[in-house]
Amino acid sequence: MRFLSRPKINNIIIIKNPRDISGRVSITLEKVPKKQDFKTKEIHHKSSPWQNLNLFNNHDFKIKVVCFNSKSEIQYTRVFNTDRYGNLNLKIPCNNNHGEITSLQFFEVSYNPGIDLHLGSFIPVILNSPNKVIISDFDKTLVDTRYSTIQEMFTSLRNPISYFPTIEKSLEVLQLAIKSGYTPFILSASPHFYEKPFRDWLYQNEVYTSNIFLKDYRKIFSFFESELTPKDLKTQGFYKLTELINILLMTDLADKLILIGDGFESDPLVYLVIRAIIIEKIDPWKIWKTLKMMEQFKLTKPQQTKLLTSLNLLAAIASKKKISLKIYIRCFAENFEEIKNRPTHVDFLDRQKENIFYYVA
Repeated sequence: MRFLSRPKINNIIIIKNPRDISGRVSITLEKVPKKQDFKTKEIHHKSSPWQNLNLFNNHDFKIKVVCFNSKSEIQYTRVFNTDRYGNLNLKIPCNNNHGEITSLQFFEVSYNPGIDLHLGSFIPVILNSPNKVIISDFDKTLVDTRYSTIQEMFTSLRNPISYFPTIEKSLEVLQLAIKSGYTPFILSASPHFYEKPFRDWLYQNEVYTSNIFLKDYRKIFSFFESELTPKDLKTQGFYKLTELINILLMTDLADKLILIGDGFESDPLVYLVIRAIIIEKIDPWKIWKTLKMMEQFKLTKPQQTKLLTSLNLLAAIASKKKISLKIYIRCFAENFEEIKNRPTHVDFLDRQKENIFYYVA
């Protein structure tokens, strides 16, 4: 049996802060049919990374966004072009035509010329002022995943995330924060095709969020992209820092912020850089000059430009706000002291390390 493909929203994040609405949308062609139980009519759709490898496909789309107020009156309409991978970033004012936007509808208008394909209706996540945000890493922070060998990589692709042990202490921190009114975000350097398995695992563990940011590996292997290069497969500093700043900009820099990560890669360094900007108010130019010399970043020329712009945008917002920041870093018992005492060899970063809470899990 043949199944006709059609554009489908694979992932969508819409955040409404007091000033504007920010969105990130990922669109792909749906080609895999879902399985339905003959008796109960329940739809079963397994969600291992292997089943989502079709997301490597490239396709650009033209998306019409229609914004409505609480009375279902159209306030704003605009057509956006996605990039070659079906990704779209958008930002629109909260108020248009003297009315507040409360919902958005998305249509694809180029796949079948003359037909507006409805992709869905969405209500943005509202961040009121003062707002609270928690951002957590996933691998080695919430789940003890293993990717060291080819066999481990194959195992991770073939199995749902629940195959790996849950790190209960980290999950508890995340769940308690959500119960206290924090809006959760997941930021991981895992490939983009892990998004559905991650979301399934989060829902199974009562973390109800679609705010998942993953590394788009299609950009790494593209001849047309300069944002990510093959060195970013192992070097996570640039990706983690710029994506973290993107989240903070989308949320208009939360008044209360919690960052959770692990001590095995770049998380402590990246979080200290964020603290240097939003708490210590250190000159972004000074931070940028330091980071471009560090091995953990290995910045290309285009990445240097993008990073400097991001640092300045964040610093501009931070200069007008007083922010509360907590940082949690997960360690093993055997490497707790090594991670806690590991220097960055940068004075303004090392003197902030006493503000990190290191825990064993």
